[in-house]
Parts: sequence; structure tokens; C-alpha cells
Amino acid sequence: MKKAQTFHLTEVTDAPTRKEFLTLPVKLYAQDKNWSHPLDNDIREILDPNRNKLLAHGESQCWILKDDTGETVGRIAAFYEKESSDQNEQPTGGVGFFECINDKDAAFMLFDTGKEWLKERGMEAMDGPVSLGMRDSFWGCLVDGFHEPVYNMPYNFPYYRELFEAYGFQDYFQQHTYWRKFEPGGLHPAIRRRADYLLSQPEYHVKMIEKGDKQFAYDFKEIYNKAWAEFNGIKGLTDKEAMELLKSMAPIMDERLVYFAYHNEQPIGFFVMMPDIGQIIRRFKGKWNRWNKLRFLYHLKMARSIDRVIGRIFGVVPEFQGKGVEGAMVIAFEKEAMKPSFPYKTLELNWIGDFNPVMMKVAEFIGGKIYKTHITYRYLFDRTKEFKRAPKVNMPKRKPTTTSS
Repeated sequence: MKKAQTFHLTEVTDAPTRKEFLTLPVKLYAQDKNWSHPLDNDIREILDPNRNKLLAHGESQCWILKDDTGETVGRIAAFYEKESSDQNEQPTGGVGFFECINDKDAAFMLFDTGKEWLKERGMEAMDGPVSLGMRDSFWGCLVDGFHEPVYNMPYNFPYYRELFEAYGFQDYFQQHTYWRKFEPGGLHPAIRRRADYLLSQPEYHVKMIEKGDKQFAYDFKEIYNKAWAEFNGIKGLTDKEAMELLKSMAPIMDERLVYFAYHNEQPIGFFVMMPDIGQIIRRFKGKWNRWNKLRFLYHLKMARSIDRVIGRIFGVVPEFQGKGVEGAMVIAFEKEAMKPSFPYKTLELNWIGDFNPVMMKVAEFIGGKIYKTHITYRYLFDRTKEFKRAPKVNMPKRKPTTTSS
């Protein structure tokens, strides 16, 4: 009889263990041509309390798992942030950056470790695999559409789904990525008619972002805070945060990919796309040194090595949804996309949750097809409690019914 494998956990506390944590995926995915090496610095920034301001009111801890021979075969991080954890029915932390060989004992030891660490800090549930910050980075388990990932979107082996579900994680919500080519005719005729009508009204207009104009940061904040107010676990932006976000986007921003909609000069919607810098970053083997920064600028500005666009965020304030605003922004974009000088070929509308059926319909109406699906799982520590999926948002409010006697 084959002897059962035993595994040993080690906290990530020093330079050697941090290196093991970061380099494990390189070994695991060595034969997978679709896997893309993220920048080590992007991961460090999320997990470092000196660089991630969310950890000012939370904690994080990482572990690596070794087998009997001393080979690193798994890793996981656990974390929580007080304000977002308390917005759930039960205080909820997270586990993420999970990587593991196809072994349930190894995976379950990692999950148990994250669970116990979070329980000790007052958590009653954990989501995973997630990150500590914006949901479009390192968030979700890929379960369908094992294509090359866009920048900082998770890519994993198909067996990860089985490991999470065998442990007891349940499908809290799914995130779909929609894909389309840049070619005429993608927009649904009904949406085009509605958008054309809206644009014929003088009180509505759509415009492309202008670099250096700070007003767009404030407009973004206003739309974001209205459009995402219903989403559980999402906090509103401050003026400072919005300005920092715009500043961080500026070096790679292509103005032709960012559009804002207005009604009587009030901001009511945005469509923010970015060049997929992952097509360049994957060449760098995780390193962001001076040489790679120069290579990055060369491929971005001179070689024009990017032909894929990521739909980062698409939002319309609730009272203007369904009136043609979404289509109006797409029409403005299509005018640019159909020009011979336009360098991009495809669009991936990233991170559209199944809790938001309105946005799923919008993605379909503008010509998108589901290309990838990730799942965000939730695990309740009290296994007798009722599990509830993420509540749907943007649903039409029903009028109260009346009866006569």
C-alpha cells in the first residue's frame, strides 16, 4: 500500500518564504501556455500593510505548504478588512492567491488554515478565491473558458473548482467575461434605435475623456457612488480616491477607450476600457525592474503590441438605466473603433456578475458572448446556517398590488 503523503505548513515571514510563495505558480503552470505570470509587485502591494490602506483596519497572513521532500506544493493567503467584512449578514473574510497540486488533503489543509485564522479574528465566513481590493484583480475561480487571462484576472487549473466545492465552498456569485470582435453590426437593433433617439435629444450627450481634465475624476466618483450603491461589500469613492484612480490609469490610458454620458451636464454613465497590458506584462516573468519598464514603454507606445481591450467598468446611474445611455456610449466608441488607424481587434467585457442581470443583458445587446466564467465561493463556518447567494441588484421595483373588497 502506498504511504499517504504528509504536508507541512510554513508561515510566510521572511524573504525565502516570500520567494517560495511568489514562485510556486511558475513551477505549477510550467507546461500551460495560457497561464500568464502576473507582476510579483502587484501581489506584494495587495498583501503588504504598508502599501494596502485597507489593511489599516484589517490583517493578512500567507502560508506555503511543503511535502515530505521539502517541495513547495501549495500556498494561500487569508485576510479581512473590518468595514467590508461587517457589511455581510455574518462577518466575512477572504482567502486568495490559492495555488495547489491536485490533492484534496493538501488543499483542505490550506483551507482549514485560512478558516481557523479568520475564526480567531471574529469572522464567521470566508469568500474565496478573492483579493483585498478592487474586484477586477485576482478575484474568482476560473471554471469555464480557459483562455489566456487579461491583466491580473485569475487563471487556474480546472480541478480547482472540484477542490473548493469538495471542501464545502458554495457558489456565492459568478462573474462572466463577455467577448466580441471590433466589427460593424454588433449592437442590437433595438438598442441602437433607443440610443439614436436619446442622442437626438439636446439634453443628452456623450464625450470621450480628455487626459489632464480633473473633472472626469469627480464625474467618475459621482456615477460610481450612485450606480454601485446597492452592491454588497462595495464602498463609495472619495474625491481623493477618484483622483488617485485617474492618476494611476493615466500612463496606460488611451482616450479612445473611455466615454462619459451626461444629462443636462450631470454625469450619468461611463464606459471605461483599457488596453490589456497583460499582453506585454506576460513577457516579464513577474519582474518590474528598470529594463522591463523600458520594454513596457517600447511595446506600449512604439511597437503597438496590444491588440486586445479590457472593459474595466461600465455603469449607468439607476434612474437612467434602460433609456439608451449604454448604447449611446457604445455608438460613440464604435465610431472610433471602425477607423483604419484603430489598433485593437477584440474586447473583453470583464467582471459582470450574475447578480446583475441588467448588465448581463447590456453585454449581450452590445454584441458580447460569454467567453469565461469565474466563481466567487463562500464558506459559512457554522454549517447549520442557511446559505444565501449574493442578492440581485438593479432589479425593477415592483409596484404594490391592491385588492378591492
